[in-house]
Amino acid sequence: MNRRQFFAASGTAVAAAALSAPSISYGQSATIVDLAVATPDLSTLVAAVTAAGLVETLSAPGTFTVFAPTNAAFDALPHGVLDSLLADTAALTNVLTYHVSGSYYPASGLLGQFGRVPTVQGSFITVDGRGSGVVLNRTINVTTPDVLASNGVVHIIDGVLLPH
Repeated sequence: MNRRQFFAASGTAVAAAALSAPSISYGQSATIVDLAVATPDLSTLVAAVTAAGLVETLSAPGTFTVFAPTNAAFDALPHGVLDSLLADTAALTNVLTYHVSGSYYPASGLLGQFGRVPTVQGSFITVDGRGSGVVLNRTINVTTPDVLASNGVVHIIDGVLLPH
């Protein structure tokens, strides 16, 4: 299913707005993991992806979309939550795979839209791009859209998405 069919199936397809934020690209050979490693503000995410054993998956060829929480986003979790997740690989994997879609969703396809993006974890993220930016699950903002990788796109976000 392409992006247009997906949003139409959600019952809320509208024309996509033009992307006003510039894209960042680290080159054709940089994978999502390479980008995260090269971004100091994503070091907690890199540690979590490593602990969950997802480095190989997110380095593989594909058309992934990753909503990448910053270190500050992880720091904002209630006391003990991150340590608890890091100690429980299954729970950590559940949370991390909720941040990943197996399909390519550039910001230009999210702006002007309201719908749901399927995740590798099996649930959906609610996406509201009808305002001045893109908001996930009503509270988490995409702060840096369209960090392009050889195997997809990364959108840096200001919160940790927790599956419901």
